[in-house]
Amino acid sequence: MEKLRYQPIEGQNPAYLGWLGLLAVFIMAGLGAAWNMEHQGHWITGMTNQVVWGTPHVFAIFLIVAASGALNVASIGSVFGKNLYKPLAPLSALMAIALLIGGLTILVLDLGRPDRLLVAMTSYNFKSIFAWNIFLYNGFLILAAVYIWTMMDHPMQRHKNKVGLIAFIWRLMLTTGTGSIFGFVVARQGYDAAIMAPMFIVMSFSFGLALFLLVLMAAYRFSSRPLGEHLLHRLKHLLGIFIAAVLLFVTIKHLTNLYAAEHHGFERFILMDGGVYTQIFWWVQILLGSLLPLLLIYHPLWERSTTAIATAAALVVLGGLAQLYVIIIGGQVYPLPIFPGKEVIESSFYDGVVAEYAPSLPETTLGIGGVAIALLIITLGIRLLKFLPTSLEDAVVDPHHRQG
Repeated sequence: MEKLRYQPIEGQNPAYLGWLGLLAVFIMAGLGAAWNMEHQGHWITGMTNQVVWGTPHVFAIFLIVAASGALNVASIGSVFGKNLYKPLAPLSALMAIALLIGGLTILVLDLGRPDRLLVAMTSYNFKSIFAWNIFLYNGFLILAAVYIWTMMDHPMQRHKNKVGLIAFIWRLMLTTGTGSIFGFVVARQGYDAAIMAPMFIVMSFSFGLALFLLVLMAAYRFSSRPLGEHLLHRLKHLLGIFIAAVLLFVTIKHLTNLYAAEHHGFERFILMDGGVYTQIFWWVQILLGSLLPLLLIYHPLWERSTTAIATAAALVVLGGLAQLYVIIIGGQVYPLPIFPGKEVIESSFYDGVVAEYAPSLPETTLGIGGVAIALLIITLGIRLLKFLPTSLEDAVVDPHHRQG
C-alpha cells in the first residue's frame, strides 16, 4: 500500500473559476431573495398561517440532516477501523461543516428578522427541542473542526479516534434532535410519531453519502486525479444499504400509522388522495429516489458504470428533498384535528380544510442559495487546504489490491 499524499487542487483552470462564478451567482440570488422577503414580508412567499415551514425549510433540513450523514464516512474509518475509508475522512469532515453552515444560513435568513438572532442565541426555553438544537448544531461544528485538526496536524493524530468517537455520538444526537422536532409535534397527524428520530438518522446516512459521492467524483474528475474502482464500488454498495434502510423505515412508519385509527385520515391523504403530495411521494420519493437508484446500484448491467453511480446518488438527493417536502409541507397542509372525534359544521378558521401551498421563486432561490454556500465552502476548502489525496487508486487505498 503506497503512502498517501494530500494536496490542494489546482485553482487556476477555467472550469474551477467558472464553477466559482456560478456559485457566486446562486449565492447572490439567494441573498437577494432573503432581502426581498425581509423587506416585502412573507406574503410574497407561498407560506401562510397554516403553512409556516416552507420550501426553504425543506432545503435547510435536508442540508442539516445530510451534514450528519456526510461525517459518517470519517466515522467508518476512525471509529470502526475500516482503513479503506480513512483517506476520505478529511473531506468527510469538511463536507459536514459546509452542509451544516449552508442549512443554518437558510434558517437564519428565513426568520424574517435575522437581526433578532441574538435573542434566540441568548434566551432559551429548555422545554423546546429548538433550544436544544442550537447547542447540538454549534457543538457539531466545533467537534467537526477539532476532528479535522486531529487528522491534519501530526502531533494531534493520537487523539483522532477519541475525537471521532465523540463526533459520531454527537451527530447521532444532532439528527435525533432534528427528527424529534417533528416527532414531538403531537398536534399534527403527519408528525406525531416516535419513529421520526431513528428514521431521520437513517435518512442522514443515505443523503449524506449520496452528496459525498457526488462531491468526491466531481472533485477527482475535474482535478484529473485517479479514483479507484474498488473504493467507488464499496461506497456504492454502502449507499444501496442506506437506501433500503430508509425504505424500510418509511414502510414501518406508514404501516404503524395505518394500524392507529387516529392516523387513517392522514395516511389516506398522503398515500391516495393528496394530489401533488401523493404524486411526489410515489413518483419522486419512492420510484425515482429509492427504487431506481437501487436498480442502478445492484443491476449487473451497470456494475462497472461510474455514470450509474453518479446518477443513483443524484436521484437519492432528489428523493431526499421530495421526502422532506412530503413530511414538512404535507404534514402542515393536512388539517389540524381541533376537535378530535367531532364534526365541525361551519368555521372561518380553515378547520377540516386542506391548506393550499405552492413554492414561490424567493423561497426556492433562497434554498438553492444555501446549497451554493455549502458547495462554495467545500470548493474553497479543497483548493486552499490539503483535504484530498493526490490519488485514490486501488493500489494506494486498498492494501489487498492485486494488479490484473
